[in-house]
Amino acid sequence: MRYPDTVNLPFNAAVLGDSFEMLHPGITDDGAPGIWAILRGGSLVAAAQADRLVLPRGTLPDGIVAESEPVLIARWQGLPVRAIRIGSRAELPPHLAAEPFNAGDERLDDTTLTLGGIAQQVLHWDRSSARCPRCGGATERLAGGWGKHCPSCRTEHFPHIHPCAIILVRRGDEFLLVRKPEWAPGRYSLVAGFLDFGESLEECARREVREEAGVEITDIRYVGSQSWPFPSQLMAGFVAEYAGGEIRVDPDEIEDGRWFSADRMPGSLPHHRSIARWIIERFALGDRETP
Repeated sequence: MRYPDTVNLPFNAAVLGDSFEMLHPGITDDGAPGIWAILRGGSLVAAAQADRLVLPRGTLPDGIVAESEPVLIARWQGLPVRAIRIGSRAELPPHLAAEPFNAGDERLDDTTLTLGGIAQQVLHWDRSSARCPRCGGATERLAGGWGKHCPSCRTEHFPHIHPCAIILVRRGDEFLLVRKPEWAPGRYSLVAGFLDFGESLEECARREVREEAGVEITDIRYVGSQSWPFPSQLMAGFVAEYAGGEIRVDPDEIEDGRWFSADRMPGSLPHHRSIARWIIERFALGDRETP
């Protein structure tokens, strides 16, 4: 497999190796040339280098107008990494292009995706936490971390990472995949959904499969996780066995749901860089290793 374990998947910081160090606000930025994670909407701004796209290096490229001051987020390979956001319709210099994180041709390599994904989460948190959700007052940073506090009501707030369960359901040699209408034509993937109040991740997995596909599951086993910066989730992967029921999809969320097999596949699967594809390849199409 392309990725031996889920920790090796892009968007997980381990991909960047020992040369990556996450930094926190309050560390002095000396302004030295570095690496730029420039976000434009759901895309990452990158420069062409041979047959791939890389993050710009050096000083901020000419022609780039940031919506706010650059945020020093990390150090990688000895260089500072700064994150900025530009307007979703901002024009780019000719040598740069905005590549969607979920682009089909995967021209962004794993390290570039991961640096961009971390930048996406940091800037999303920075913007969404500018005001206190309790009283509406302007927040300020807590020393030594990414948390914030509200001087008005003295409430502290910390980065919001939203846990989700994503589940492969097996029935003998078959496996359940569903399709959402907004996905690319022919694409099917695993059932997934957000954790609800009072739930364990296993309970979330059982509920989501029941709600989205109408079937019951048993023998739910955790197999790995992936940071997912769309904009700030943690995908917890599970494999479960079919326990009963007929497929009845939730029409508000799901367009179709079917049993597939290695001999009867959908037109398209999720990208290799996703935990969904990793689970399908290992536990549905591969050696069906029992987690």
